[in-house]
Amino acid sequence: MKLTALQLLLWHSALWMVQEATPLGPTSSLPQSFLLKCLEQVRKVQADGTALQERLCAAHKLCHPEELVLLGHALGIPQAPLSSCSSQALQLMGCLRQLHSGLVLYQGLLQALAGISPELAPTLDMLQLDITDFAINIWQQMEDVGMAPAVPPTQGTMPTFTSAFQRRAGGTLVASNLQSFLEVAYRALRHFTKP
Repeated sequence: MKLTALQLLLWHSALWMVQEATPLGPTSSLPQSFLLKCLEQVRKVQADGTALQERLCAAHKLCHPEELVLLGHALGIPQAPLSSCSSQALQLMGCLRQLHSGLVLYQGLLQALAGISPELAPTLDMLQLDITDFAINIWQQMEDVGMAPAVPPTQGTMPTFTSAFQRRAGGTLVASNLQSFLEVAYRALRHFTKP
């Protein structure tokens, strides 16, 4: 009896690993309407992120995120991985999970930026709402196909900004990192829509 249970467990584990590691071909099992909505949401979040970057540049002269990279490391601003969404290792469920986890991370980072400045608050709020909607959309789709993790991802440790400059510099870096994240996500989602 124990041997049969062990064999069943091993078979299930092997099936799960194959399903996780199977690269996505040109067609996917995701509904086209979901993919098109995701592409629309990526564009909306990109526009919100660009607006935040432009406002930080205009109001605080923080226009070059590459100049702030060392400060970003010192502040502990994490970046969301999307290795399962890269063209070399495109995996359907892995990509959706990483996309969702990344959106949850950016929700936390944007919450950490609260109080950045009164004139940026509406832009930051809109960005947070759009990221939240996008994350919910991804999560619902993972639930619909029965691939949602048992435990939703958490935001993890967020940076603590101790000065207005750190918060504004952090905003510039978070917006820049978010744009890079969304570019990879957009390419992967566009690939999923191809017949």
